[in-house]
Amino acid sequence: MQRIRFGVFIAPYHSVNDNPTLSMQRDLELTELCDRLGYDEAWFGEHHSAGTETISSPEVFIAAAAQRTRRIRLGSGVSSLPYHHPFMLADRFVQLDHLSMGRVMLGVGPGALPGDAHMMGIDVADQRRMMEECLEAIIALWRYDEPVTRKTDWFTLNEARLHLRPFNPAGIEIAVAATFSPSGPRLAGRLGTGLMSIAATQAKAFEVLARHWQTAQEVAAAHGNTVSRENWRMVGPMHLARTEKDARAHVERGLEEWVDYFTKVGAVPILGDIDTSGDLVDAVNASGVGVIGTPDMAIEQIRRLERQSGGFGTYLLMAHEWADTPATHASYELFARYVMPEFQGSTTELRRSRDWTIEHRERLIGNVTTALKAATAQYVAERNERRARESANPV
Repeated sequence: MQRIRFGVFIAPYHSVNDNPTLSMQRDLELTELCDRLGYDEAWFGEHHSAGTETISSPEVFIAAAAQRTRRIRLGSGVSSLPYHHPFMLADRFVQLDHLSMGRVMLGVGPGALPGDAHMMGIDVADQRRMMEECLEAIIALWRYDEPVTRKTDWFTLNEARLHLRPFNPAGIEIAVAATFSPSGPRLAGRLGTGLMSIAATQAKAFEVLARHWQTAQEVAAAHGNTVSRENWRMVGPMHLARTEKDARAHVERGLEEWVDYFTKVGAVPILGDIDTSGDLVDAVNASGVGVIGTPDMAIEQIRRLERQSGGFGTYLLMAHEWADTPATHASYELFARYVMPEFQGSTTELRRSRDWTIEHRERLIGNVTTALKAATAQYVAERNERRARESANPV
């Protein structure tokens, strides 16, 4: 079976009424928990407005997380490339790669919040072009031996060369963000990078998953590149509990504020056109946008994405605070204990060994019984022989 990796996508989403300092600490604690539970990746967003997605520098957050974790890989989810000079961003990520001993990944996008672009004087219509120009320059700085000289209407590189190469000879992994337009898959194919479907569970994005992969493959072939499903990531929200009733109770307050954010503020179309006028849990579950329920429901959601897409390499849990911290951490633990093994084969041999024992129980128990009887008979014989000797030779 194909082994799916798992991780967490921390935009993050915090209440505007919550202490932002403590919110960031909780994000770090969640990353530490995921590291201990065996998750493979953690990704951190970049946002500068709207008060909810409060990480403004993925690089700073990755540096802090790298010092608190041991094995989990850490990425920007995503770096908004139009906001950065490519030389500076490329250099910072190489430094992070060395500090983390090769655990860094670069996720890229054009920038999600229009308020960010507005405050920096960037025309929203230019953002995707600027992202492509920036990413092309970063790849050239990381992969080419020759100095890089480029001039656009917003940055210049004059014989630019980084004084450090990435920690790993294979370089730093790159993932391009996608929602439901073909621009992300097209860029991933043209440059031969990974793909991150941020809104994979939203209806319109879900419908085009297979088409997105076809686009990435076709464009890659046209440019002499290859793309791998191993480097395709799906993102979606879940909250799990032992029972669906418990899960529903946990999210009673936090889900409403999250829905309100995406309805009125957020630019990524996570909710799509779902009806939020009734029971929100029913709306999230019925639409497929997320899972609020049990590990079995989570398994079916991932199977659904597999069937629709044709296969992918990593599923990322979209971090949120629908529930309080203990219930949130318990959800991640339930996912690690009962969902991840279904896609990683870690319980296959356990079940096979148990089933074999059950199948051969009669013979095995018979052997044990025979052995016990033989041991008992031997003991009795030895005891009788000893007593006979003692009787023949009294003290």
